[in-house]
Amino acid sequence: MTIPAAPPARFIHADDSWYGIDLRDLWEYRELLYFLVWRDVKVRYKQTLLGVAWVVLQPVLSTILFTVIFGFLVKIPSEGHPYALFAFCGLLPWIYFADSLNRGANGLIANANLISKIYFPRIFIPLASVIAPLLDFLLSFIILIAAIFVLGIPLTWHILALPLFAGLACLAALGAGLWLSALNVRYRDIAYAMPFLIQIWLYASPVVYSATLVPPRWRVLYAVNPLVAVIEGFRWSLLGDTKLDSAVVLIGVIAVAIALFSGLIYFKRTEQVLADVI
Repeated sequence: MTIPAAPPARFIHADDSWYGIDLRDLWEYRELLYFLVWRDVKVRYKQTLLGVAWVVLQPVLSTILFTVIFGFLVKIPSEGHPYALFAFCGLLPWIYFADSLNRGANGLIANANLISKIYFPRIFIPLASVIAPLLDFLLSFIILIAAIFVLGIPLTWHILALPLFAGLACLAALGAGLWLSALNVRYRDIAYAMPFLIQIWLYASPVVYSATLVPPRWRVLYAVNPLVAVIEGFRWSLLGDTKLDSAVVLIGVIAVAIALFSGLIYFKRTEQVLADVI
């Protein structure tokens, strides 16, 4: 009687490379990314009373609050447009970015059981955190476009640049999410600091005011925040006659590229010991 040979052993380990992501690996597990995104969308609105209505309520209520405080009381200039519309254009990309950042920072910890049991490209978790909020963004964008038409503001050819600034917002959220998710695995203080970080980042971005209010000598440093280019680009694309500083956009693109590339490197290094320290 012959004894069947044992099947060859297969060892699964993290890629040792520091410089990037295995694209073939991502393509092979692409269906898992779809299910991670769909799971995040369903969990967000599961057993909620208002459901998807929260997508509209959050930017609308925030716009009303900012309009009363900063538009009527403080009287911050809104570049000749109704302050409510001015604030809504800033809130739309900001809410998407803040939501993606919060999900991405806590994603690895929230999926600790999944990570410790099976192999899949770990970058799918912060990537899903960036893709899932796009549904909320699109629904809110419809409300914004409706408000623009109701107020009689004509759309110009600038609208063609809007997908570029939306893509820049996605890449900025991914770069920051890679850094924060990896840091949160090693230092759990990140989870406690996130609400404070997001609040500070809100007022460090031109959501309730225009970037033109920043003194020229500080504008280069201010533009290192990639949300400056994103939000100013959104207003320029949608409102047409607002000013857009090309230097601010260029600095924002460079900042996003640096954050994304360095975030990939740090995430890959953390991935090699992820299952051990999570």
